[in-house]
Amino acid sequence: MPPSIEQPRSSLADTVVTVTPDLLRAWPLPSAGDSKYGRGQIVVIGGAARSPGAAMLAGLAALRVGAGRLTLAVAESVAPAVGAAIMEAGVIPLGETSDGHVRGSSVERAASDLTAADAVLVGPGLDDAAETENLLSALVPLLGADTAVVLDAYALGVLPRLPDVVDALRGRLILTPNKGEASRLLGSTDGVDEGVNVTEIARIARTYGAVVSCFGTIADAQGTVWSMGTGTGGLGTSGSGDVLAGAIVGLIGRGAKPEQAAVWATHLHASAGDRLAVTVGPLGYLAGELLGELPRVLVSIGA
Repeated sequence: MPPSIEQPRSSLADTVVTVTPDLLRAWPLPSAGDSKYGRGQIVVIGGAARSPGAAMLAGLAALRVGAGRLTLAVAESVAPAVGAAIMEAGVIPLGETSDGHVRGSSVERAASDLTAADAVLVGPGLDDAAETENLLSALVPLLGADTAVVLDAYALGVLPRLPDVVDALRGRLILTPNKGEASRLLGSTDGVDEGVNVTEIARIARTYGAVVSCFGTIADAQGTVWSMGTGTGGLGTSGSGDVLAGAIVGLIGRGAKPEQAAVWATHLHASAGDRLAVTVGPLGYLAGELLGELPRVLVSIGA
């Protein structure tokens, strides 16, 4: 059961803001630095042996929105291939179990990068709940005091069982659940996604002291909710969520506050899907194709 789930506020509907390009222009991103360190140091932790592509997509998305320095911490059996495929990234090989799952305690191998990181993303491509719990518990003392943490995929599923991790990260935590993961964050044991709506997403944000982006709705812990006016069903494809999480961590690296990064990245992700729906088709475009659209959407907004 997650820590002290709060009841919904009756005034929630009064706080919903529709996201448009004009709203984003009035809420400009911080100016990009002139060096890779000035544009943010990002660490992505994930990429088990079966699914290294998830961490790769997230890392590339972070670079595509302007992050400066990228480190990928992935299972040691796939680390050489990941490093060869993404020449722009540093790669840290993490220990793994005999089944190819990332061993949680091995996150200490990334200690120096984590201490210096502006933002860390945990989850893309992780595929073992117990090891992910161990990883999150081992991660917290390795982080800088102001390092923002984005959680996705398995890292979300185990979070309700880690109240000490939640308390340590409260105020600098960003969650990117799908509807099933949102239900688990609210205490559901089966991850059934019925009933996950704006009110429930706002409850997650308050409960975890986090910014939450879920299916085009973003909420912060203070009760503000933003809703996308764009996006298509084609985004419901393998790897799409990894691109969104990577875009969020990349914008935080550039200096955006968590709520601004989540709003901007969710719009970029949705608008990239809209563009591909025209050029490829409403269904059938790939998550990897979203990457090239992200900087184009930024330019169209004037960022």
